[in-house]
Amino acid sequence: MSKNGKRLLSAAAVGLGSLGAGELIAASRGGSLVDGIGRAAADTVPVAVVEAVVARAGAHDKEATRYGVLAAGVAAAAGLAALPQRVRTPAALAFGAGAGALSTRLPNRSPAAVAGSAVAAGLLSRGLRRPPGAGRGLLWAAMGAGMFAGAETLLRRADREHRERVGRVGPMGAHQPIPDDGLGLEHGLSPLITSVGKFYVADVNSRPPRIDPKQWRLAITGKVAHSLRLSLAELADQAEEFDAVMVCVHNTAGAGRAGNARWLGVPLTKLLDHALPESGATKLVTRAVDGYTISLPLEPLRSGEWPAYLVIGMNGEPLPPEHGFPARVFVPGLYGQYTGVKFLAELELADDSHVDYWVKRGWPREPIWVRPQARIDVTATGSPGSGKCTVAGVAWAPPHGVSGVEIRIDETDWIPVELGAELAPAAWRRWRTIVDLPPGEHTVSARVTSRSGEVQDAATRPPFPLGPGGLHTVTVHA
Repeated sequence: MSKNGKRLLSAAAVGLGSLGAGELIAASRGGSLVDGIGRAAADTVPVAVVEAVVARAGAHDKEATRYGVLAAGVAAAAGLAALPQRVRTPAALAFGAGAGALSTRLPNRSPAAVAGSAVAAGLLSRGLRRPPGAGRGLLWAAMGAGMFAGAETLLRRADREHRERVGRVGPMGAHQPIPDDGLGLEHGLSPLITSVGKFYVADVNSRPPRIDPKQWRLAITGKVAHSLRLSLAELADQAEEFDAVMVCVHNTAGAGRAGNARWLGVPLTKLLDHALPESGATKLVTRAVDGYTISLPLEPLRSGEWPAYLVIGMNGEPLPPEHGFPARVFVPGLYGQYTGVKFLAELELADDSHVDYWVKRGWPREPIWVRPQARIDVTATGSPGSGKCTVAGVAWAPPHGVSGVEIRIDETDWIPVELGAELAPAAWRRWRTIVDLPPGEHTVSARVTSRSGEVQDAATRPPFPLGPGGLHTVTVHA
């Protein structure tokens, strides 16, 4: 290896060690340099980059962001080593100052993270004055890796303790049994209600904020006659259970970014009636603890044309931290990116001048409704030569409901399938059929028709900017 290459590797090792020390100090009080930088990247990089990460990383997009930030930080340290000696120290200090500034942002504002940034900057500037040799470089790298592992252990412990505090809030729902839809148990077929552990997670935070259940209050402010501050207990007194599917705007055909839950929430009509919106109010701004906002048109919410809820419970328990504790807004039928924020702090009644997070990032201003979609969960062939194949899955068309599901074998005619009993119009519906297949390879596609008459769009389309399109198609060997 060339002398220049060795110098860059040594500088990268210094970078790993410096960042590891800073991350460990930040994590000692629940903060994270990596998460702060990751959130800043999500807020500022071009939408095309965000879409590419989501498409390729899928459910692991948060982990991909963390590792990407770490790799970028180490690469940046190596890049600093290529600068002239006189500017390395100022550049390293500027790098630390930037990380420190990001650590002052909500939702995980942390003095310890600011201190960690300062330590990382100091170690980095010192280490880059004269990059270490191979032996000391390995020591820097090993120490950095160990400190990152220690920091991750501390952060996971803090997250676990927060989850336990949330669990002690108590039940959030009646715990009534889920009705039988008539399809029974089919291996591989999604259940009527998605468990919390299987429910998809999507937001711009690397980790959920840790919000004290006892201190939290929902503020209702803005253009209202009566401002309100409500606790979880006060909201629970007005809440009711409902079943509904939630779908991510990035849920392409056959993907798993959709889940069906039994939610506990307060109808927004109740809260708006208490607050009494003023005549100039046209939007409901849902604001998270970090200032992230999603706005909804006020009139259909106030009139009840759009059934909408302030959700505080999921499947009989408080909202888990990753799903928005202590509260989120949910309008069944809108994609998750448009239905309302998680980690809710405030409902503000505002006029049309307010501009949301995703509108600034290039997404449409108006809410996007979930497109009807059918997913194939099961293609189970019988004994060899029998030709029998069980095809089953789930379909959704909120808020109107599913009226029919069909499958097609090898581009032939569409065949209607058996539907399970409907849990609720806004919920997903299970389906199943058995078909005869001749020996060989076959393609199976599925589509759904909503009760409003909308047939699933067969044209393949990426999620940005109006939501995905296309049919779920799988290959079966009979």
